[in-house]
Amino acid sequence: MAVKALSARPSPVAIDLAELIALGDQLLPSSLRPGRRLAAQQGGYHSRFRGRGMEFAEVRAYLPGDDVRSIDWRVTARRGKVHTKLFHEERERPVLLALDYRRPMFFATRGRFKAVQASQLAALFAWQALARGDRIGGFIFSEERNLELRPQLGKKAVLQLLRQMVADPVWQRAPHKPFAPQQRLAATLQRLQRVAKPGSLILLLSDFNQWDEAVEKQLALLGRHCELGLVHCFDQLEVELPPAGTYRLSDGASDLTISTTDSSVRQKYQQGFVQRRQMLQDFCRRQRSRFLELPTDLDPLECLTGVKGQG
Repeated sequence: MAVKALSARPSPVAIDLAELIALGDQLLPSSLRPGRRLAAQQGGYHSRFRGRGMEFAEVRAYLPGDDVRSIDWRVTARRGKVHTKLFHEERERPVLLALDYRRPMFFATRGRFKAVQASQLAALFAWQALARGDRIGGFIFSEERNLELRPQLGKKAVLQLLRQMVADPVWQRAPHKPFAPQQRLAATLQRLQRVAKPGSLILLLSDFNQWDEAVEKQLALLGRHCELGLVHCFDQLEVELPPAGTYRLSDGASDLTISTTDSSVRQKYQQGFVQRRQMLQDFCRRQRSRFLELPTDLDPLECLTGVKGQG
């Protein structure tokens, strides 16, 4: 499917419902685009779970509780032991979009806020899931609250998610307020684990501030029963320091002056980002999870190629 770039440039610091809805025009066939009546969708996803379905998967030895109607009598006669047929079970897969709206996501030195980028990509994921006939749900978390949207079928589910994203109170927060999280990221993911149903596809869009062993543990637990994808949102200033000079920074409560003229400091700073990114990549490799990068100056549509490329 050809992907077109957005014609209108989104706001760098806020999201707009009309823009998020319009993203559906970039991905969906004409019969499914926003504003049209959608017919009931048949599930087009072959789950990891095996059961009675449309597509043959394999033959294995009969186990107590297996359906006797699925016994493969030819294999049974040939091997001298009862064997049964298994099938891929077709079902609408729950897709849960976990969206980080904590304060560090509201930052950028170029392009758009990380939170804006993540919202744009989450909307694209939602429209893609609709086109596949999947159920769409959301888990939006911030310092102020966690919002859970149960996965449902159809365009209404997408629109509900988009409206909740735009209406979230984080977009009305006072600027430059210091980051004072009420709970660690690991605790939030523990709650996500209770929300996600086995067999779900969970796409977590975050800058992964507070990544640690506890976060890895919670994500690994999620990955046992769900398919997991991590989208790493970051700004170029987090990759490397600005050109050599003196700069004044503020966290909203105090000011700090830094110098970037020391090449060893600049190198150490850059290595810190490389190491953090490598930890994310290594975790995804061990867990066989998807990993995508979303810098603040990249068109979110370009990330979709990466999603397809990673299965």
